[in-house]
Amino acid sequence: MRAQNHRGHQSHGFLTYDDGKFHIYRNLDLIPKINTSAIQEWFGRLPGQVGIANVRYTTSGKCDEKSLIRGTQPVTASKDGLKVAISFNGNVVNTFPLKKEICEEFPSFSYECDADLICNKLLIELMRSKDLTSAVETCMQEIEGAFSIAGITKNGEFFAFRDPHGIRPLCAGHSEDHSIHAFSSETVGLDINGFVRDFEVKSGEFITISKNGFKREQLANGHRAFCAFEFAYFARPDSCFDDKYVYEVREEFGRNLVKENPDIVKDADIIISLPETGDDAAMGVHEASSLKWERASRRHRYVTERAFILLNRERYATIDKKINILESKVKGKRVIVTEDSIVRGDTTKIVIEKLRKMGAKKVYLFVTFPRIIGPCFYGIDMATYGQLIGSKHNSEQIAEIINADALCYQSIENFVKATGFTRDQLCLACVTGKYPTPLAQKIADEMKKRFMDGYKETGRLYEIEDALQKS
Repeated sequence: MRAQNHRGHQSHGFLTYDDGKFHIYRNLDLIPKINTSAIQEWFGRLPGQVGIANVRYTTSGKCDEKSLIRGTQPVTASKDGLKVAISFNGNVVNTFPLKKEICEEFPSFSYECDADLICNKLLIELMRSKDLTSAVETCMQEIEGAFSIAGITKNGEFFAFRDPHGIRPLCAGHSEDHSIHAFSSETVGLDINGFVRDFEVKSGEFITISKNGFKREQLANGHRAFCAFEFAYFARPDSCFDDKYVYEVREEFGRNLVKENPDIVKDADIIISLPETGDDAAMGVHEASSLKWERASRRHRYVTERAFILLNRERYATIDKKINILESKVKGKRVIVTEDSIVRGDTTKIVIEKLRKMGAKKVYLFVTFPRIIGPCFYGIDMATYGQLIGSKHNSEQIAEIINADALCYQSIENFVKATGFTRDQLCLACVTGKYPTPLAQKIADEMKKRFMDGYKETGRLYEIEDALQKS
C-alpha cells in the first residue's frame, strides 16, 4: 500500500480475517513507516492470512476530520450472522437511490463515503440470495459508477470485482512460490513485493481466491471505459496498463506536443518540467526537439501532499513549498514548461508567476492532457463545472489568465493513440462531455445548463439531490 500512497493521502486502513473475525486498523494521513522492531506488534494487531487495505482521498462525503475518520476504509457491514468487508476505489453516481434502499433495510444507516453504500448494498444482496456471486452480479447491475473492489466475507472468502466499464484500475498477481495471491490498483503494488503479474481484472469480472489460485467469472458485459486521467496524472509512472508502462505513454505525449507545435519549439531555448508528473513528457519533448531539458525545477521529496487534491486554502502554500525553481537557469530564457494537466489552473499560475519573477523571457506551456471541460463522476475530485478553468475558457483565454505566452494542449486524437487504447476504450468524459453511464450524462447535461445560466454549484454534482431528481 505504501507503493500506492500517491492514490490517497488523507487516510489509510488495514483489515485482516482470522478465525471468523475481522481485525481493523484505521488512521488519517499517509501510511506510517513500520519499524522492524514493531513488526510483531502489527502481527498481533492484525492477525490472519487474508487482508485488504486502502488509501483514500475524498471524492464523496465531507472533508472535516470527523468525517474523514468515519470514512476511512476498509469498511464493514453486518446483519443476521452475515458480514462483509470491502476496500473500494472509485465513485458512485446513483448515491441517493442506493441510500434510500439501504435505509429501508437498515434505518440507522449512516453514510460517510461511497464505500459504505457499496458494502451495505452487497450485504443486502447477500441476505437475499445467500450467494456471493449473485450478490456481486446484482451490485454490478444496480450500482452506477466506477468501482474496483477487494473484499472478505465472514467465512474468509477473499474476492474482487470491477464495474462493467472498468473505469478504475485493478490487477492481480501471485508470489513466485504461488503461496500468496493478491489484488492491487496498480502493478507497482505487486512489483514492490516481487510478485508475478497475472492479469488485469476485466470490466464486469468477479474473482475469488482459494489455495488453488484465482477463479474468474464474467458477470457483466459493459462497454470498456478506462479512465484516461490515469495515464496523464494519477498513476505512478512505473505502473503498467495493458502491458504498457505509464512513463512510456507520457514520453510519447511529449513527442506529440513537439509535432503539434513546431513554431513554438523553434522559438524556445530550454525545457523544464513541473515535477514529477511532467518529467516523462519533458523527456519526450527533449527527444523530439533536441532542446535541452534543464532540470531547474525540483520537487521537495518530503512535502508529500498532491496539490491537485488539496483544499483551496491549502493549495497555494503547498505548491510554493513543494516546487523549487533555479533562477539562474531560467533567467533570460524562452522556456517550455511541461505539465500533466490543468484543472483549476492554480498550480500552473503560481509556477509561471515564479518564472516571470526569475526573469524568464517567455513561458510556453505544453499540457499532456486535453482541456478539461466537464466534471468527473468516477473518482477524480473535479466534480463541478465552476472549479474547472477549462469549462468556461478556451486555451487562449486560459493562457491569458495564467500569464503564459502560449498554452498548448495535446490533441485528444494523439493522446488516445499514445495510450495504445482505442478511443471507445477510454473514459474521456471530462474532455468530451460524453459519459459512459446514463445517469452521469443526465446530471452533467442538466447542471451544465444551470451553470451556463449562472447557477452557483453547492457541492459535487452527484451529491446535489436536486440535480439527481431533475435528471
